[in-house]
Amino acid sequence: MPNITVELLRGRSLEQRRRFVEAVTDDAVEILGARRQDVRIVFTEIGGHDVANGGVLAADDASRAEVLARHGAA
Repeated sequence: MPNITVELLRGRSLEQRRRFVEAVTDDAVEILGARRQDVRIVFTEIGGHDVANGGVLAADDASRAEVLARHGAA
Protein backbone atom coordinates (compact mmCIF):
# COMPACT_ATOMS: atom_id res chain seq x y z
CA MET A 1 0.00 0.00 0.00
CA PRO A 2 1.76 3.19 -1.14
CA ASN A 3 1.31 6.08 1.29
CA ILE A 4 2.27 9.29 -0.46
CA THR A 5 2.62 12.57 1.46
CA VAL A 6 2.62 15.80 -0.53
CA GLU A 7 3.64 19.16 0.91
CA LEU A 8 2.43 22.08 -1.15
CA LEU A 9 1.78 25.76 -0.87
CA ARG A 10 -1.54 26.66 0.66
CA GLY A 11 -4.21 27.70 -1.82
CA ARG A 12 -4.16 25.02 -4.51
CA SER A 13 -7.67 24.46 -5.88
CA LEU A 14 -9.77 21.35 -5.47
CA GLU A 15 -9.52 20.76 -9.23
CA GLN A 16 -5.71 20.92 -9.10
CA ARG A 17 -5.72 18.38 -6.28
CA ARG A 18 -8.10 16.08 -8.18
CA ARG A 19 -5.89 16.14 -11.26
CA PHE A 20 -2.76 15.59 -9.18
CA VAL A 21 -4.11 12.58 -7.25
CA GLU A 22 -5.40 11.02 -10.45
CA ALA A 23 -2.01 11.32 -12.16
CA VAL A 24 0.00 10.14 -9.14
CA THR A 25 -2.37 7.24 -8.54
CA ASP A 26 -2.12 6.18 -12.19
CA ASP A 27 1.67 6.18 -11.92
CA ALA A 28 1.70 4.28 -8.62
CA VAL A 29 -0.49 1.58 -10.16
CA GLU A 30 1.65 1.34 -13.29
CA ILE A 31 5.12 1.67 -11.79
CA LEU A 32 4.68 0.09 -8.35
CA GLY A 33 2.05 -2.47 -9.26
CA ALA A 34 -0.21 -1.16 -6.50
CA ARG A 35 -3.93 -1.70 -6.47
CA ARG A 36 -5.66 1.60 -7.26
CA GLN A 37 -7.77 1.45 -4.09
CA ASP A 38 -4.61 1.01 -1.97
CA VAL A 39 -2.89 4.22 -3.10
CA ARG A 40 -3.20 6.78 -0.29
CA ILE A 41 -2.26 10.44 -0.82
CA VAL A 42 -2.20 13.00 2.01
CA PHE A 43 -1.76 16.72 1.42
CA THR A 44 -0.01 18.94 3.95
CA GLU A 45 -0.39 22.63 3.21
CA ILE A 46 2.39 25.05 4.05
CA GLY A 47 2.53 28.82 3.97
CA GLY A 48 5.36 31.16 3.17
CA HIS A 49 6.21 31.51 6.85
CA ASP A 50 6.41 27.72 7.29
CA VAL A 51 9.28 26.93 4.93
CA ALA A 52 12.71 28.33 4.16
CA ASN A 53 15.27 27.68 1.47
CA GLY A 54 18.89 28.69 1.83
CA GLY A 55 18.23 30.36 5.17
CA VAL A 56 15.46 32.61 3.83
CA LEU A 57 11.77 32.22 4.63
CA ALA A 58 9.73 31.76 1.46
CA ALA A 59 7.63 34.74 2.55
CA ASP A 60 10.78 36.90 2.49
CA ASP A 61 12.19 35.55 -0.77
CA ALA A 62 11.50 37.99 -3.61
CA SER A 63 11.97 35.24 -6.19
CA ARG A 64 8.98 33.38 -4.69
CA ALA A 65 6.70 36.42 -4.32
CA GLU A 66 4.64 35.71 -7.45
CA VAL A 67 3.97 32.08 -6.52
CA LEU A 68 3.09 32.95 -2.93
CA ALA A 69 0.74 35.71 -4.02
CA ARG A 70 -0.96 33.51 -6.62
CA HIS A 71 -1.76 30.86 -4.04
CA GLY A 72 -2.34 33.11 -1.04
CA ALA A 73 0.43 31.31 0.83
CA ALA A 74 2.29 34.28 2.27
